[in-house]
Amino acid sequence: MKFYLTTAIAYTNAGPHLGHALEFVQADAIARYKRLMGFDTWFLTGTDEHGIKNYNKAKEAGIDTLDFVHKNATQFKDLKNSLDIAYDDFIQTTDQARHYPAAQKLWERLVASGDIYLKEYEGLYCEGCEMFLKETDLVDGKCSTHKTAPVASKESNYFFKLSKYSDQIVQLIESGELKLLPDSRQNEFLNMAKEGLMDVSFSRPKSSLPWGIPVPNDPEHTMYVWCDALTNYISGIGYSQESDQFKAYWPADVHLIGKDIVRFHAGIWIGMLLSAGLALPKSILIHGFVTHNGEKMSKTLGNVVDPVELAGEYGKDSVRYYLLREIPMGNDGDFSDKLFAERHNSDLANNLGNLLNRVHTLVSRNDIDAFTFDQHHAVFEQKVDETWQKFVSEMDEYSLSEGMFHVWRLVDFANKMMEEKKPWSLVKEDPEAGKAVLCNLLEVLRHISILISPFIPTASQRMRQQLGLPESINPEKERGWGALEGWDALGESEIIFPRIED
Repeated sequence: MKFYLTTAIAYTNAGPHLGHALEFVQADAIARYKRLMGFDTWFLTGTDEHGIKNYNKAKEAGIDTLDFVHKNATQFKDLKNSLDIAYDDFIQTTDQARHYPAAQKLWERLVASGDIYLKEYEGLYCEGCEMFLKETDLVDGKCSTHKTAPVASKESNYFFKLSKYSDQIVQLIESGELKLLPDSRQNEFLNMAKEGLMDVSFSRPKSSLPWGIPVPNDPEHTMYVWCDALTNYISGIGYSQESDQFKAYWPADVHLIGKDIVRFHAGIWIGMLLSAGLALPKSILIHGFVTHNGEKMSKTLGNVVDPVELAGEYGKDSVRYYLLREIPMGNDGDFSDKLFAERHNSDLANNLGNLLNRVHTLVSRNDIDAFTFDQHHAVFEQKVDETWQKFVSEMDEYSLSEGMFHVWRLVDFANKMMEEKKPWSLVKEDPEAGKAVLCNLLEVLRHISILISPFIPTASQRMRQQLGLPESINPEKERGWGALEGWDALGESEIIFPRIED
């Protein structure tokens, strides 16, 4: 079974912020879950490196445009280490070997379908959005996103006949052939799309947009963002050569994107694929925005959260845990400094970390070198089975926070069993019964180490080291109860989650 997942590609006029971190972490958790469940998974991300904003930013900085975008792209690549993002490939739109030929090939397919035409266009251009806006898009004469007035522009552009596919796109979504998740985001798009999708500008004169991919057969025009950036989803898997990888993984199972770019992905991208005769993605999964302590993040307010610095100070797993637990898929969410510390200390340091430490200490002190499940195991086994069922049910629907919730119910259950069974006393009064309780708790911890692996993978590995388990998880062998039979010895104990004191 194959599973192909993509993120939106980040624009390289600046480094990553917390919103990027949310999308990367959500995508990574989905990809890790699918791998855990035995899917042949491919996870693509990358950077959008063309456009007038990057060109102007590089000029302001006094450096070559390619050097400028690659410097910022490196920061996004480095999220692989700073946030434990296990992507399989990273596509850059300045990649002339893979991306340029794919974008130009797709353009030519659109031309062959009769869907590209040249016309004189006059409109209001927002440099921040890198698109022409309608009067109805403006608030008090300004772009609602960037709060700046667009500039009147008149030029000759190539256009894509998106209007030709407007009704078909609506029908595909309403029939469920193309899913927009969650439903609330789908309804928002449909309300807009039913008014009719308009043709979109697909190029700009090279004199206006010098930094980008040349339009095939017209070097005086540069591809506009849509046919350039959106093509990354197929250029990254070998569309230009129609490689075996492209044939194996396309169509994508999930495009994970932010709510501000739904109309581009559900409208323009789907229209392009229909025009080119390519298969459509199965679903578009849409996440919300992140605020900081209840306020929109901005450099002016000085409240921008750098996810790399945050992970460096408090640990990558703590950042991942907060974003995945506190921000349900599809919703806006808030990064609260106070709640971040509380979640870390309560859920990670106390509930999980302390549980592991207590069980490890008791097993070590009582020289348990063979597993005994004879007593009390039924209630433990039932709870583990129930957790797996709920976990899989939620994760299959990309409900990451809910899936994580059920895992932490299992953590709470194990802590409750510790207090009820009191194995530190029981092992003295009835050694066999005490050892059985501790073995059951170890087995629960083994399952927890698997269940947390999509969310906090480093903690999972460190747990498994302490439990004396292989670092790599074999879900086929480890899914059932009692798979620790033949276990040898615990690894060395360590504190996984030091408390945040301030």
